[in-house]
Amino acid sequence: MSLLLSLCGVLPALAQVRMPLPLSQVQILGHAGAGFFTPIHPFNSSPPSSWRGIRWALEHGADGVEMDVQLSQDSVLVLYHNTNLPSMTTARTGCVSTTAAATLTGLRYRGGWPYDWLQRERPQRLDSVLSRLARRAVFPLIHLDLHETDDCARYGDGHRSRTLVRQLKRLLQQYRVPTERVLVLTNQPQTLVYLRQQLPQLPLGLEITEDFAGGMRTALAVGVQAVVLSKYVVTPEYSAAAHAAGLQVVIFGGRSPQAIRRLLASQPDAVEVDNVRQLVRMRRRARQQTTEPN
Repeated sequence: MSLLLSLCGVLPALAQVRMPLPLSQVQILGHAGAGFFTPIHPFNSSPPSSWRGIRWALEHGADGVEMDVQLSQDSVLVLYHNTNLPSMTTARTGCVSTTAAATLTGLRYRGGWPYDWLQRERPQRLDSVLSRLARRAVFPLIHLDLHETDDCARYGDGHRSRTLVRQLKRLLQQYRVPTERVLVLTNQPQTLVYLRQQLPQLPLGLEITEDFAGGMRTALAVGVQAVVLSKYVVTPEYSAAAHAAGLQVVIFGGRSPQAIRRLLASQPDAVEVDNVRQLVRMRRRARQQTTEPN
């Protein structure tokens, strides 16, 4: 452990160690709403980051949802996961970055058989979703995953990313989204720096999908509150190193009970899970055990 901490450059932060949460307190967020099209573990006919999937996750016990945010050609924030439109909608060509928001919201999601028998979803504008969530008695937790590039727009001078941040700032303020209910995450350090300038009180997370040690160095240099780790990257040792540095640990993935138990072994603070009902059941049992008399 000390070698890993030294490699990540976090030894000076040991005094800020975050204690891992017990399962009964782990936050549960639907990954891209209810997750992705799947035939089993569980069956899911909701497109990722669709309103139907978001609503389903919240109705089945999730504390909140993770949503994928992209910037349309006319600078409107929309929810969409993939890097092009034909892969998941009725569009024949194009990407979010090359399509106006009015056209995007007129498309239909396409998952093939049997999913399209059960869903008629369309891509959503972020403002429409925030408006609906703001009507709830308690604003749910939301993790906003910024997708800053796609197959049609690569990383350039950062203009699109800065526009995305400014639009996000406007919407969060317009709908009075409680700061403590939000985590904005990206894999782009420059965007995190700009987010910190524009929204200094907003919790931020760096997504790490490959090099954990390098990601940790970046997370500490930028000053985020959380690291968001892929299920393929996270280990108990890595999670402990992040906690030792004072960072929250968020993991995304997990569909089968076995996969979810493996993620929980790393003692995360939150899981953006693909199988909401399974993790909700696990947490419910853990809470019951803690309240039962000896």
